[in-house]
Amino acid sequence: MNKIQTTCNYCSLACNMDFYVENGSIKKVVPSEKYPVNKGFSCIKGLNLDKQLTSDDFPKNPILKTSTGREEISWDSAYSLFSQKLKDITEKYGKESVAAISTGQLALEEMALVGHVFRNYVGGQLDGNTRLCMATSVVAHKQSFGFDAPPYTLNDFELSDTIIFTGANPVVAHPIIWDRVRKNKNKNKKVIVIDIRKSETAMNADYFFCIKPKSDLVLYYTIANYLIEKNWIDNSYIENFSENFEDFKKHVSKFSIDDIEETVGITKDQFITLATLIHEGDAVSFWWTMGINQSYQAVRTAQGIINLAVMTGNIGRPGTGANSITGQCNAMGSRLFSNTTGLYGGGEYADEAKRKVVGEALGLDPAIFPTKPTLPYNVIIEKIISGEIKALWILCTNPRHSWTNNYEFKKAIEKLELFVVQDLYPNTDSSELADLFLPVVSGIQKEGTLINTERRISKLNPVLPKPEGRFTDFEVIYNLGKALGMGDLLNGWETPELVFNKMKAVTKGTPCDITGVSYKLLEEGYGVQWPFREGEVLVDHERRLYENNEYYTPSKKVKFMFEDIAENPVPTNAEFPYVLNTGRGTVGQWHTQTRTREITYVNDSTSNKSYIYISKSLGEKLGIENGEEILVHSINGRSSKFYALLTENLPHDVLYAPIHYIETNNLTLSIYDPYSKEPSYKYAPVSIEKIN
Repeated sequence: MNKIQTTCNYCSLACNMDFYVENGSIKKVVPSEKYPVNKGFSCIKGLNLDKQLTSDDFPKNPILKTSTGREEISWDSAYSLFSQKLKDITEKYGKESVAAISTGQLALEEMALVGHVFRNYVGGQLDGNTRLCMATSVVAHKQSFGFDAPPYTLNDFELSDTIIFTGANPVVAHPIIWDRVRKNKNKNKKVIVIDIRKSETAMNADYFFCIKPKSDLVLYYTIANYLIEKNWIDNSYIENFSENFEDFKKHVSKFSIDDIEETVGITKDQFITLATLIHEGDAVSFWWTMGINQSYQAVRTAQGIINLAVMTGNIGRPGTGANSITGQCNAMGSRLFSNTTGLYGGGEYADEAKRKVVGEALGLDPAIFPTKPTLPYNVIIEKIISGEIKALWILCTNPRHSWTNNYEFKKAIEKLELFVVQDLYPNTDSSELADLFLPVVSGIQKEGTLINTERRISKLNPVLPKPEGRFTDFEVIYNLGKALGMGDLLNGWETPELVFNKMKAVTKGTPCDITGVSYKLLEEGYGVQWPFREGEVLVDHERRLYENNEYYTPSKKVKFMFEDIAENPVPTNAEFPYVLNTGRGTVGQWHTQTRTREITYVNDSTSNKSYIYISKSLGEKLGIENGEEILVHSINGRSSKFYALLTENLPHDVLYAPIHYIETNNLTLSIYDPYSKEPSYKYAPVSIEKIN
């Protein structure tokens, strides 16, 4: 029996799994014991990766929508049709009239290749669904640290004595992280949760602070002011390794503990307890995820957390850090190597010196590179609706379901002259609407690399050969490039390993330098955190950044970033008095459920109908019983039916709906952070109607 180690391509932990294969059949799947991330543990999704093999019922060939229905066509016909349509549309309307949306679940090499084909050659817009989860952290890191460089290693969960989760629910969303928390043997360990609901993580925490929706930034500024007034700060670290602190100090002086109950919703005593816990911790780590990132003032809120870590000296040491937890397995790869918001390797498009370096590394004339970042996801959709963008290519994501205010995506599709979806499944909410569907194989049938939330690069290895006549995402993208007539521009881009080597070359001398990484090194099965430069020796499998107190800003100092509290663009009112919050439902469910629906256990243990949690007190007020069907109306003008589940874990005026049902994002808003353009999924004013 042959053992093949590969990487799970679900969440941002990117666990490694061992597949035992005999006679072309997978006999069992177990977590890789030696892998530094999951250390022999896995959630239900990773253990069922083998369920993602396409069945014989799925098409081997592309599917074309015709006037009479849908029919399979040959791959040659599909490439010819797709490429000719793109040429016709760009010739008629201009290069910026075509766009593509990729995903953080593609391999790094696939992202780099689609960036080369669609940005460098076609000249179209190309954003990723990582815009929906990690754009906020990217911008926060760049502005504060000087580069998109999250500082931590997952081992910090086991080394911290004070672990603070805010807007994060790892018990459900990142169970491997929660396992690391449980393995923390520090006798003084304290787990603290700040949230607007009593999540599963809050239920297991030592301290839970239930705050008002979107009051996070007020809380962080008030804590900062209180710590400064008490002199509970690391003055030496601030003076030597940061900049802009005096302006920050003046800014937060406006935020008084006397206002905390009205503005944030916790008592003075609770606030003092929280501030004291931060002060008394020797190794305090701050962790956030989508509850922070998906907001109308998200970047400044994330930086509110960063500021607290810096001013207390809780960064660059074991068990510390201002740490963003990523959403998807290769969001970090998307951020650095997709050629979308920045040039390959994290460079800026306007930096002529960087353009020259990247051009030399790739063997390309720098003139081929875009001169500015892509249009963000929301602007792409808006320009489709306005008629400016005529063609859209979706790669392995399901925006008809996942896009905020998702009916707007349906409206956009109806405006397109060409809508192409590339996916494993022909029957997602998006692929069923496609003019052309391109079927690809599962992640366990292809080769490449992924970069997880702690900057760890790991290897995707094909567990089974792909069936004859079927193709990987990489092959489909490459073949489209050939059909478009790229010719010599594809030389050296023929295989994932060749593309990985190109990406290595563009990182030389950058914060994310991976010139010392190779497929051969990754085959050892431990992964490698960047940076890892050519000539270095890998001594430790868990490494954090900023231990030398140097950052990537021009001054090499971390910068305090802040801003006045933004007015809520769409507050609740008499007609829509309740707040809708959204997030993960169960450990087994994933995004739009197009993949986890194949797992029997998940299907058996989760509802196939949309449901929403409401507080027992609100249920009593409105006469709603547990399990009763209700209609939820959003301020966006849309309504959805849900089954109501009553709970004591929500404030009276807050509702919570899992993101895995299309009904949920039917209600969310077209509101975005001004810097990251990430949607504000976590706040939508709604009302409730009983269905008689």
